[in-house]
Amino acid sequence: MIENFNQPRDGRIARRGRRELPSATRLAFLAAFGSSCATRDMAELLDSLYPIGNNACMPPGSKLALAIRHVHFENCGTLEDVLLERGYTICYVDAGRQCLQDLDLYAADLLISLGGPISVTEADAPWIRDELRLIERSIARLTPTLGICFGAQLVARALGARVYPARSRELGWKPLLLTEEGKTSSMATLAPEALPLLHWHADTFDLPPQATLLASTPGVPHQIFEWGDHVIGFQCHPEFRARDIEAWLDGHALEIARTAGANVEQLRRDTARFAPALVRQARSAFGDWLTAAGL
Repeated sequence: MIENFNQPRDGRIARRGRRELPSATRLAFLAAFGSSCATRDMAELLDSLYPIGNNACMPPGSKLALAIRHVHFENCGTLEDVLLERGYTICYVDAGRQCLQDLDLYAADLLISLGGPISVTEADAPWIRDELRLIERSIARLTPTLGICFGAQLVARALGARVYPARSRELGWKPLLLTEEGKTSSMATLAPEALPLLHWHADTFDLPPQATLLASTPGVPHQIFEWGDHVIGFQCHPEFRARDIEAWLDGHALEIARTAGANVEQLRRDTARFAPALVRQARSAFGDWLTAAGL
C-alpha cells in the first residue's frame, strides 16, 4: 500500500512494536541532537504519533516506511517494489510542503530520504534543517535509515560529515566499483563485474566517522556507505527504473543542459541498455540490506 501525506487527519495510526531505547540513550539523544521539540515533555516527545494522511489505513501486521520526497518523480523506485512485496505500507511525505518537525518515528519501521535537485549547503531552508533533525532522531533511536543521493548527503551530514560541491558533476550511467568491504556486504549483488548505475549529482560528502565505505567511482570515491547495521547512504541511484526516465529528463532539463557531456539521447540509450539489469541487482541488494537491518 502506498499513501501520500496531504494534510493532517483526526485519527491517528495505531501503536505497534517499537525499539525501546534505554533512558540514558534517550537523554543522550536530546543532549546530542536537540530539536524544535526539545522543550516538550519527554513522554510527549518520544510517544507522540503523527498522522500520515487522509483515511490512511494500516493493514494488520503491516510495516510502515516513511519516505521523504523532494521532487515528485524521484520516488523509491525498485525499493518501493521490494517493500510492497514484503507487506510494507509506504507513506510519501513531501518536504517543503508538509511539516517534518513532529513526524513520529515510533510509528515507522524504516525512514527513507530520497533524491532531488537541492544542496545540503542550502541549510537556510527551514525544511532542510527539519529533515536533518528528523534523520538525527531516526539514527539515534536505531530506526533503520536509508538515504539516496540528496538523502544520502543529508544522512552523511547528520552523522557529522562535510558535504560540498564535487570536482565535477556526475550525470549518466557509469560503473560502480565495490570496495573489499562492499564485496562481502549486502551490496555484493549490486555491482557484479562493474555494472553501470545511474549517477545524477553535483555535490559529494566525506565519509562519516565510523562509517564503512562500500562502493566508489573514480570521480566520486564515496558512493555507498554503511553506518552500523541500520544506516546506509547511496550517492548513486540504485532505485532507478527505466519507466521513470522521461519524467527525470523533463524534471531535470535545466540540470542536463548545464552539465558538460550530458546528452538526452545518450541517457535514453543507456537507460534502455543498463536499467533492466540494475533492477534485478538492486532488488537483491535492497532485500539483503533490509534483512540485515532486521526488516
